[in-house]
Amino acid sequence: MAGLTHLTTVILAGGLGSRLRSVMADRPKVLAEIKGRPFLAYLLDMVAHFGISDVVLCTGYLGEHIVEAFGTRYRGLHLTYSRESKPLGTAGAVRLALPLIKSDTILVMNGDSYCHADLTAFWNWHRAKKAEASMLLTRVLKTERYGTVKVDEDSRVVGFEEKGDHAGPGWINAGIYLITRSLLQAIPENRKMSLEQEIFPVWIVSGIYGYQLECRFLDIGIPEDYAKAEQFITACQSLGDHCGSP
Repeated sequence: MAGLTHLTTVILAGGLGSRLRSVMADRPKVLAEIKGRPFLAYLLDMVAHFGISDVVLCTGYLGEHIVEAFGTRYRGLHLTYSRESKPLGTAGAVRLALPLIKSDTILVMNGDSYCHADLTAFWNWHRAKKAEASMLLTRVLKTERYGTVKVDEDSRVVGFEEKGDHAGPGWINAGIYLITRSLLQAIPENRKMSLEQEIFPVWIVSGIYGYQLECRFLDIGIPEDYAKAEQFITACQSLGDHCGSP
């Protein structure tokens, strides 16, 4: 696990959680309670497990609640906060956090999804590809909520299929990325932009890679899936080892 110790992890924790308001209206989405703990705690547990010590949390809506819940230390992790004064989207949020990031390659994670993946295996694969940007892909049976990601025989991403265009099984973006600082530096400052919709399609030209891994995955963004979270976390805990062979 030593290979990851130098990486800064950025967790996107600024989502409004508007689709969860019917079941959780008083807190940010990353503080949704599962088995008596905030969802963010499970993501931080995962980061700590793989030897990473430096985490930047990109916050926005009710961000002060996250600071109150976790402070600046958690299980050996050093936590710092990048707070949006206005919604900046996923790309804008990471760009805003860049001055707080110490490493040349950054592990970026969505704060509302969990993929039970071996991050060390992902990092080793990313380095072997000599990639500047890689995304972790996982296979699900129903892709209509997520859209799909297409890769070629060398694992280069060649296209994205919009949500709802494909209803069967397929490979989706699992919300975990390895990206070089230089690529993030090129994102315009103080502009609302989406990694998924505006940045990644542009990066296809210069090369973005997709690490395909069949792994347990959950996005808590809608009440139906949030209701499955306790069972999902229990199953991941019983599995122990994270899956890491593509």
